Amino acid sequence: MNLILTGAIVMGCALIGLVFLRFWKSGRDPFFIYLAVSFWIQGAQWLHSGIARDSTMEYSPYYYLPRLLAYGLIVFAILRKNYGRAESK
Repeated sequence: MNLILTGAIVMGCALIGLVFLRFWKSGRDPFFIYLAVSFWIQGAQWLHSGIARDSTMEYSPYYYLPRLLAYGLIVFAILRKNYGRAESK
């Protein structure tokens, strides 16, 4: 059952990434590409944890580095969107 839920999470992350990619293609706003890459990183991390199935790996700090990178990308995208260069009106 745990493997099925992990697969559903991976599929959800991939699908959300594709939705953000579609938004990026229509508007060319870099905010959406950062979010798409972030969700794909999270999906890859979930896929790796579902395939590896090593319980000792969860206690390693390297296990959480992809999540840290993904959340860092989200924070960077938000900060860049809010405090980026001011557009003239």
